[in-house]
Amino acid sequence: MAQYIIRRLLQLIPITLGIMTLIFSLIHMIPGDPAVQIAGEGARPEDVLAIRKALGLDQPLWSQYVHYLGRLAHGDLGVSFRTSTPVAQEIMHRYPATMELAFGAMFVAILVAFPLGMISAIYRNSWIDNVARFFALIGVSMPSFWFGPLLIIAFAINHTWFPVSGRDEGLRSLVLPAVTMGLALSAILTRMIRVSVAEELNQLYMTTAIAKGVTRVKAIFRHALKNALIPVITVLALQFGSLLTGAIITEQIFSWPGLGRLLITSINTRDYPQVQASILVIAVTYILVNFISDLLYAAVDPRIKLE
Repeated sequence: MAQYIIRRLLQLIPITLGIMTLIFSLIHMIPGDPAVQIAGEGARPEDVLAIRKALGLDQPLWSQYVHYLGRLAHGDLGVSFRTSTPVAQEIMHRYPATMELAFGAMFVAILVAFPLGMISAIYRNSWIDNVARFFALIGVSMPSFWFGPLLIIAFAINHTWFPVSGRDEGLRSLVLPAVTMGLALSAILTRMIRVSVAEELNQLYMTTAIAKGVTRVKAIFRHALKNALIPVITVLALQFGSLLTGAIITEQIFSWPGLGRLLITSINTRDYPQVQASILVIAVTYILVNFISDLLYAAVDPRIKLE
């Protein structure tokens, strides 16, 4: 196990380097000049040139890339063009909010999907199964930019049960954005749990367990559910990445002070260091989540050997 973990962590180095290179290349392809954004549209050409020189944007692209990698090697994410403050400081302030929203959405998804998927698998082709599948279809079809405002109108304007925006009221502030993101994920997860558990219910070991006197409910929760978790963990890990990127839209709708809103603002102002650092943090988080999911496979199913 220790060797596997070390090897996987070493594999993260070239992956992260590739991500950094891709981010740097794409951000410099975006039309617009950060120096013009800072100086203003009516600024004199010499003032724009002075700003470009101060920011290091007058250097060749390869030279900027080498300096970028050199700073990252020393743990320096750079200084924001827009605020002139360390990028790491802003990310440390915003990152917990994004992770709180992502885990809140994951909690909502699991809370809804597991019981619904299990019941749907046990009572296949019944009216319960039909309702669950209809819910899954509706959940997948509802975009967050439509569902979020609908929740605001229903629960924050017509009934002031939850705050409209911000993060100042603790868990009450988290409910609406977490439900907005979590419900779509719960629809996908419900379908996966239904298929996975239904497949395990048809296996011979389930028939054997019931024939030996084990109740059907106990056989399902002791044997079938555990074996069905492997594909579910895979979906959860993959969807966690969509939660991080989907948070960009949800954070805009609910004025949530996370990395998503910061990223949109930074792109609009051509704040290269902030954009690069924000995307890098999101990408590395996604990579680590997938790494953890690989470790969970062995914990759930002892037959899987991590080598």
